[in-house]
Amino acid sequence: MQQISTIAELRQVLSEIRRKGQKIGLVPTMGNLHQGHLSLVDIAKQRADVIVATIFVNPMQFIEGEDFESYPRTLDNDLSMLDEKKVDIVFTPSVEEMYLEGAETEVTVLSLDNIHCGHFRPGHFKGVATVVNKLFNIVQADVAVFGKKDYQQLLVIKRLVRDLCIQISILSGETIREENGLAMSSRNRYLSDSERIQAAKLYESLRHIADEIRKGNTDFTGLQKSSIGVLKKNGLRPDYVEICDADSLGSPTSNNLVIIAAAWLGKARLIDNVAVHTYD
Repeated sequence: MQQISTIAELRQVLSEIRRKGQKIGLVPTMGNLHQGHLSLVDIAKQRADVIVATIFVNPMQFIEGEDFESYPRTLDNDLSMLDEKKVDIVFTPSVEEMYLEGAETEVTVLSLDNIHCGHFRPGHFKGVATVVNKLFNIVQADVAVFGKKDYQQLLVIKRLVRDLCIQISILSGETIREENGLAMSSRNRYLSDSERIQAAKLYESLRHIADEIRKGNTDFTGLQKSSIGVLKKNGLRPDYVEICDADSLGSPTSNNLVIIAAAWLGKARLIDNVAVHTYD
């Protein structure tokens, strides 16, 4: 496994790989890896010959007051896990390498930028879209894999690719969960043992909404309010619980729905989602 930290060296190595006709798979991460990240590597391997994982804590997607400085950085352990997974290349650029001095170009997916998580984290998805666009330009992979846990992020990236005519296939990986249903996340490290038990209520609440919708309950506002109440009673501080159109995250207009939620527990901001088709 090669660890590369500069754009120039990575481009040189990947140019030779392309010359051989090999397909390249990209798995972008911010490090502090867990089984959810490794499952994305497995998906990439099914569609590509050479796997490039990236580890970059992107300052642009952290809003003021968030945990950029304290975000868990576990590079040595991450590299060991990726080596065990037989990843071919790990790109570990510095902030200065990714953001040249005086850089002022940013990418925004307007329809998804300031709703739901974007409302509570203004500028976050602009940071995501900008850095992902940079990685796509640098790596020029054939496929890239992202997890469904960050559902709004996944839609941002899919729209970015469509709107900017980027020649890459976006694959999505299912959310990997702890035994109690808690979605795996790098920020789960902030949770105490007792909070991990409480945190499972988020997924439980979303599954309850999905079950109610499948039974024919169309009082979406009532379901959302009830879920928020349940979360608060269990010690969580919800930012939102929303039943949305799965393709746009707008108001439900079809049978293809997704229930998305974000809630605080201690220092951790948890996000999760459950897909539901009313004709299931």
